[in-house]
Amino acid sequence: MKGKIWSGLRMNPKDGEGSRGLSSWIGDLGFSEEDQDSQIEGGAQEGQYTDSRPIEPGGKKSRGPSMVKWIFFILVIAYMLLSYFRVPILTHLGEYLIVQQPLEKADLIVCMEGKPVELGLAAAEVYKRGFAPEIFIPREEPPDGNEVLRARGVHYPEKSELLIMILRGLGVPRSACITSDLPIGSALKEAQLVRDLAEAKDYHSLIIVTSPTQARSTWLIFKHVFRKGDVKIIMIPSRYSNFKADTWWKTGKYVNEVIIEYHRLIYNTAKYLW
Repeated sequence: MKGKIWSGLRMNPKDGEGSRGLSSWIGDLGFSEEDQDSQIEGGAQEGQYTDSRPIEPGGKKSRGPSMVKWIFFILVIAYMLLSYFRVPILTHLGEYLIVQQPLEKADLIVCMEGKPVELGLAAAEVYKRGFAPEIFIPREEPPDGNEVLRARGVHYPEKSELLIMILRGLGVPRSACITSDLPIGSALKEAQLVRDLAEAKDYHSLIIVTSPTQARSTWLIFKHVFRKGDVKIIMIPSRYSNFKADTWWKTGKYVNEVIIEYHRLIYNTAKYLW
């Protein structure tokens, strides 16, 4: 139909020069009938494609909250939980350090190196109640500069001397106190020395008097040192210490002790159990 219209326009004699000019003008545009038909069909297809497919903005699709937001959310929840359960958690940390067994008859009381007053009071109490006939007292390593003091005629009292003085003042005879000849610098060395003493005197049970915060790490060390024998270890933390499992975090010195003991406990666990 469109072809007839275009041919009519070009062949109508009434148009004359105007028809020829119109035909030449149309021809100069470079469009043929086939081109127009293809453009019409293409336009229809394009309109159909545009209508059936929604136009979306470019760019990456959202993938939900970022990793940073999740980490922040988890940290906030963890902080809230720790704040709410702070007291029970800290109390449990304090209780875990304390190891104590029921008192019973033993061959020797062992005072661990530490605070002479609280250890002396506890050891004297156990001795006077008749649970063991002797008390082992370790010697500490001398402090730096001790030789200079001796050379100048100044006597620096060792903790073992202070402990013996306290025990004697509390009614323990000097003959019941056993001291080491060599200084002891760690709980491991003291346990090894006590093991040699127990083997020499055929001891079968020991009462270990220690500070509450040092009880678990000391118990772990003695269990390791005496693992091949049949010596029974009885842990007695001193009740004369002011350390309390439910309030220790309120006192600076006990905070330091707990931190140090947990470092020591982790180290000893990794060393002796693994």
